[in-house]
Amino acid sequence: MIDWISNLPNFSAYGTPVYFFYLLLAILPLGIGLYFGKRFNWYEALISFIFIFLMFDGSSWQQGISLIAYVIYQTIIMMAYHRYRQNNNSSGVFYFTAALSILPIVIVKLSPAMVGHNSLLGFLGISYLTFRAVGTVIETRDGMIKEISPWKFIRFILFMPTITSGPIDRYRRFEKDYKKVPTREEYLNLVNTGIFYLFLGFLYKFVIGYFFGQRFYPFFEKAALADPSFPSWNLVGVMYTYGLYLFFDFAGYSLFAVAISYFMGVRTPMNFKQPFKSKNLKEFWNRWHISLSFWFRDYIFMRFVFLATKKRWFKNRNALSSTAYMLNMLLMGFWHGITWYYILYGFLQGLGLVVNDWWLRFKRKNLKQLPHNKFTTGVAIFVTFNFVMFTFLIFSGFLDTYLFK
Repeated sequence: MIDWISNLPNFSAYGTPVYFFYLLLAILPLGIGLYFGKRFNWYEALISFIFIFLMFDGSSWQQGISLIAYVIYQTIIMMAYHRYRQNNNSSGVFYFTAALSILPIVIVKLSPAMVGHNSLLGFLGISYLTFRAVGTVIETRDGMIKEISPWKFIRFILFMPTITSGPIDRYRRFEKDYKKVPTREEYLNLVNTGIFYLFLGFLYKFVIGYFFGQRFYPFFEKAALADPSFPSWNLVGVMYTYGLYLFFDFAGYSLFAVAISYFMGVRTPMNFKQPFKSKNLKEFWNRWHISLSFWFRDYIFMRFVFLATKKRWFKNRNALSSTAYMLNMLLMGFWHGITWYYILYGFLQGLGLVVNDWWLRFKRKNLKQLPHNKFTTGVAIFVTFNFVMFTFLIFSGFLDTYLFK
């Protein structure tokens, strides 16, 4: 059985035009049903199973087994906590449940640093599924989720368009959207928008992202490694080409996921909103990887601020917000991996947010006459963009090779 599965063709999500041809052909009956006001749940479950299987068969069969075990594990935890929460609300039980839900991703992230190789528990998309699962536990604790079943939970965390590349949805938003079949006019608007996002995603990933990732970045990477001077213009080229590749590739994937979701009648939230137009770092995180930054904002930053305020850990609210920023972004850095460059990336982003808040307070108090015009806006965008590009260079891990190897 394993030999048969390992020899099957493997289709990475949104990786080739052939994948889109098969996927769009498969969801066409869903679109026809939605056009006539019907949601074919059984058919959607069938094609979701088939395409998830095709993502994790072949050479990825071990990841497929890990995915099955992971979903069973998270479903048991969620259903047990939901039943407990009907009549009880112990903080200790909540923290223990949340820790159990997070445990698989902690093992996966720690394994390379601790044992020198990737964990067998890992699979493509485990981070996105973990954010959905933990978010559902938190919303259950808060009393926002009154009703949930194993099937609804599995349908949510395994929603096929977003399983490997996000965006990170919330259970309440997803379930409310899923239960309401859009009107014909609403669905046609979704399809129209989805087609635009699909073609924009093709432009981002397969055209612009291709040139930055496969042409420009390798050129500057090779030139920088051959250049003994530090810093060098080639290193600057690495910085900008990697940062732009990261955006166009990731934004392209996210656009594909949103477009396919729209075709399936689900309004998955957007993940990017022109982030390089941001005038400061706080605005950047409201535009970049929005589902992740809002997840950390709502479940880490805001809860830490609430707890610290309740316990009176800080006398100065600015010190509180600065600590919360640093904690929030450091955790995000650790989430990416236990390496110095991910951790430094999180530290610098947190420090940047602290400085950004300080500057806004200083400007409001001492620089009231500072003009607000196109020039000052352009300067703000320029500074923010270049700071982000510098942190992306660190995030890339290239400096690990460039400086130490």
